[in-house]
Amino acid sequence: MLYEEMPFKIPQESDMYENESAFVVLAVENIIKTTIEQGNNKIILNTNLKFGLPMENINKIAGPIIEAWAYEVFHSIKDDIHNTYRLVNVESRPRLDMSDILLQFKKNNTVITADVDAKATAEDIANSGKSPNITSYSRIRTAYIKDPDFMFIILSLKHKVYSERNAKTLLIDGIMEIVKYNAYDLKFISDADINYNPALGKGQIQIKDIHYVEYQSRTTWEFCQLLDKKYLNSSKRTIDDWYREAVKNKWIKN
Repeated sequence: MLYEEMPFKIPQESDMYENESAFVVLAVENIIKTTIEQGNNKIILNTNLKFGLPMENINKIAGPIIEAWAYEVFHSIKDDIHNTYRLVNVESRPRLDMSDILLQFKKNNTVITADVDAKATAEDIANSGKSPNITSYSRIRTAYIKDPDFMFIILSLKHKVYSERNAKTLLIDGIMEIVKYNAYDLKFISDADINYNPALGKGQIQIKDIHYVEYQSRTTWEFCQLLDKKYLNSSKRTIDDWYREAVKNKWIKN
């Protein structure tokens, strides 16, 4: 059977999805922007190492530390019940979950839920941010079938790392400073900016360069078709491979 002849389950998102996505992306970016402007964008790593942290390798541990920083930033906003961003709930997602943080906003008596995947990239490393793995192809494809309004936000946090002597301890502190940010709804990232890497498991969806992303308006079903096209265009995948995934994950009708 050809791909076009498959008995697809076609997801139908709500009419308000695009407006709600824009609302969430703007709120996330404004929260990070304000945090940086207020000077709360530094993570200080204290150790008893006289010569400080190994700066040539520090970016290998930056990801989970900056994810924890982002969670605390959102959580502190949520604790203010009168916050202007209308953020009402923040949850840390379990290890190996598709996202890092779950955010819920209240707008016009509607609760908007967004899964946020925080990606840390280094300001001072030339190729940092090139082709990061975002999520499994099968996992994200299934998420949009289960919930056509599934909102997956990529939060890119650019940081620089430097050392500074602590005046009290006289030891060297490592400082991670978040300096730039961008937020994107995965569903609206342009065709040209999305890659499929078949090397890991069922394959990973990647962003070519997380710092330079263009937007493209599309429906949930159009995005599912785009994901399928990326999968099928890989030299390591066939229509039979796709069909097995479709049956297993219930992308097609019985």
